[in-house]
Amino acid sequence: MTANDTGGSMDDYPLTLTSIIERVERLFPDREVSSRRPCGTVTRTTLGSCAGRARRLAGALAELGVGARDPVATLLWNQSEHLELYLALPGMGAVIHTLNPRLSPDELAFIVRDAGDKAIVVDESLLGVFEKFRTATDFAHIIVVARSAEVPPGMLDYESLIAGGTAVEWPALDERDPAAMCYTSGTTGRPKGVVYSHRALVLHSLVAAMPDQLSVSARDTILPVVPMFHANAWGLPYAAALAGAHLVLPGPQLDPESVLDLCAQERVTMAAGVPTVWIAMLASLDAEPERWDLSALDRLVVGGAAVPRSMFEGFDRHGLTVIQAWGMTETAPLGSVSRLPAGLDDWSADEQYRCRGRQGVALPLFETRARDDQGQLIAWDDTAVGELEVRGPWVAAGYHAGRGADSFTADGWFRTGDVVRIDARGSIRICDRSKDLVKSGGEWISSVDLENHLMSHPAVAQAAVIAIPHDRWGERPLAVVSVLPGSEVSPGELREHLAGEFAAWQLPDRFEFVATIPCTATGKFKKTALREHYAPA
Repeated sequence: MTANDTGGSMDDYPLTLTSIIERVERLFPDREVSSRRPCGTVTRTTLGSCAGRARRLAGALAELGVGARDPVATLLWNQSEHLELYLALPGMGAVIHTLNPRLSPDELAFIVRDAGDKAIVVDESLLGVFEKFRTATDFAHIIVVARSAEVPPGMLDYESLIAGGTAVEWPALDERDPAAMCYTSGTTGRPKGVVYSHRALVLHSLVAAMPDQLSVSARDTILPVVPMFHANAWGLPYAAALAGAHLVLPGPQLDPESVLDLCAQERVTMAAGVPTVWIAMLASLDAEPERWDLSALDRLVVGGAAVPRSMFEGFDRHGLTVIQAWGMTETAPLGSVSRLPAGLDDWSADEQYRCRGRQGVALPLFETRARDDQGQLIAWDDTAVGELEVRGPWVAAGYHAGRGADSFTADGWFRTGDVVRIDARGSIRICDRSKDLVKSGGEWISSVDLENHLMSHPAVAQAAVIAIPHDRWGERPLAVVSVLPGSEVSPGELREHLAGEFAAWQLPDRFEFVATIPCTATGKFKKTALREHYAPA
């Protein structure tokens, strides 16, 4: 007797994003979506309205010739129209390809040519950015989200398309069909495209919403400060839609006061972004602790770079919990989340901060391992060091057009480039990016550890450590430091501050002081620029 004879087989239900859209329409049509415009005005709509407009938008795009697997670029902020495209394009079988407006015109032109984008949707506030790379591309259609100005000649109006579009029924899709596309930051060579399947994004949304992960529920009001053009805004738009949470979309205004105003006004329960955003936000809170009512704010999810202990301690003072997460464009992006394990609530404050400061344990269905310089798998003893490798249902198996094949192992794991230690519980601690480690006299020095401890000094706002060539030792660390307004600190004081945690040979030889440290388009310290300035080849 076979499994089919016993009725033991299960329905082969496809894991497609259309199931999330239809769930929204049936169960959460009235859940609010708040969207702050570039002018600062907050407009309000609902998940149900966004889903309905997505159906009409899909019909209009199909009339324009956008078909299955066609990539369509978006040059938009975190705004309700972007959410509509997150639903419409995968729902109709096309691919949403989000563009980072903070990239250079050359990079943007390369990316849209490499992706083969058929059309582009541009917010009117970004038309200036678009014009800088438009001539190097060949879009069949240019669609403008216009609110205050007329659409330029030769372009289409987003609202007119929706008004004239016929609502579609979503086609039957294969769960392995492409749904979305995002490019890596291109810190080593040209950016590489990562194409996410429906199956990957549905599973990512389900797992991200779990209680011990990001814990997304219908009771949440979620503010993705992380851009929707960066790794699917960490999956929060889809996870929020799946759970029926209230979404708050901040537009381009991400200065600390604007973010804090939005958190207080919208009664946000969870916000997510990179450390540079929260460092600035903490400084504003310290300066005016009574200005904002953040009593609803339950957690701040931080990723993109290691969180210094000083940030945990700073937000704890204000009754706000920071949760560190780790991921990459290639992992859709969540890979691990750092929460205190069950049974460890009675640990000392120092032990808890050490635990929270790690990148955490892999999400369910996501596997991790690490290899040392000899290619051997390292022990999970929190001592051995190796490059992190990962695999799972939302991890890339390759890059668009087959580039970057050396990032994948022969047995199907992705080589992250992160150098880690892993403890007995499986908790990851990232020591550095492989390209950012300082190798001095044959010994490795972690730039991340030095940066985190420097930023625990009360006068330091930001700190980045790079390797500079040295005739005797090969490389030595150099620290680039930004000081908080009104504060002063000397190199000797910083060296003394580090000496309590690091050996003398690990301390930076030089300290350079700057007004602000340059950041990449995704909010990480731009170490390539620092190396070019302080350690030219």
